Amino acid sequence: MSSAPVSQIDLTAFTADPYPALARMRAQAPVTYVPQLRATLLTRRDDIFAQEKRIDLFSSDQPAGLVVRIMGPNMMRKDGDAHLEERRALFPALGPRTVRDHLSPAFARIVDDRLARLRPLGAADIVRDYAMPVAADALRLMTGLTNIPTSEMDRASQEMIDGCANYAGDPEIAARAHAASARVDAAIDARLPALRAEPDLSVISVLDRAGLSRDRIAGNVKVIIGGGQNEPRDAIAGMVWALLTNPDQQELITGGQAGWGQAFDEYVRLVTPIGMVPRRVARAGEACGVSFEEGEMILLFYSSACRDEAHFADPDRFDITRDTGPAIPFGAGPHFCAGAAAARCLIADHAVPRLFDALPGLRLDGPVPFSGWAFRGPTRLPVTWKA
Repeated sequence: MSSAPVSQIDLTAFTADPYPALARMRAQAPVTYVPQLRATLLTRRDDIFAQEKRIDLFSSDQPAGLVVRIMGPNMMRKDGDAHLEERRALFPALGPRTVRDHLSPAFARIVDDRLARLRPLGAADIVRDYAMPVAADALRLMTGLTNIPTSEMDRASQEMIDGCANYAGDPEIAARAHAASARVDAAIDARLPALRAEPDLSVISVLDRAGLSRDRIAGNVKVIIGGGQNEPRDAIAGMVWALLTNPDQQELITGGQAGWGQAFDEYVRLVTPIGMVPRRVARAGEACGVSFEEGEMILLFYSSACRDEAHFADPDRFDITRDTGPAIPFGAGPHFCAGAAAARCLIADHAVPRLFDALPGLRLDGPVPFSGWAFRGPTRLPVTWKA
């Protein structure tokens, strides 16, 4: 255990709203051991920005970690050349040119198809009826897993992600996560022959052509499913919520004083969909005035970094005109999210602006509960509009 001071949390309250506890930690104990999470937390932006790059001390290599146990070997849990090899192999599927020329037009079709189904209804739950299927259909396209139904993509992602955040060791959560992982394995095995016969720009296809083993392909695909379903789903719905509850900010966009990209950048700062990443202490050492022991777990809290008062005035307020440059919602080091460009394109270029264009008079129609500290977003977003 590190020499950091201890901070206690109520895990139920932390799941419902982690920000008050994280603000206290930033102010009183920015590097702190939390028994309920069995880990030492880094909560200030500058500490995370600096320490995430120290892979010799804080390693992504966690062979016994939850992500590897559930999803298999993957680039998120590798450092140095091993990480770079797989990241380079993935680049053709998610690089800027592929996003612009291949994914963006496909995202537009996915969004328009879902909106055509919604428009006559006059009411919906944006999480369930729009954000979830849009994210899932985009992910089916990107991964190559077109044989997985939309609802199953969301289910498998959620169950694996729940397992990866299962620091309390709940056996039922673990069992569901391993079952979901097995279902994805079966879907990959079913798709590989067709993608070898007709290669494309999907993740499975480009990793296979790069020579990765089936297990390495599967591990990376499952990691992408985890973040690539939850993050866009939560950010689409959350960004809609933020604009509907802050009409003055929405008016800045409709009036031409700000853009959808600014709204996206500010939302993922305010409610970082992937709130933290774990690291293993690779050797005994010191950082931020704290001594660490080899093998212990630390958590880098991006969600706390993005509300750090040292960089953001009034950090709990949604303000699309603010400078979000210091924010690190997608990471700050070699593990910067490989899918960030695709997520931004899907959400800021298509899913959210087309929703507001297609549904006139869009307004909230009930409470919008949020949940999660490792992965956070609204669980329900009831709305109505003029059908």
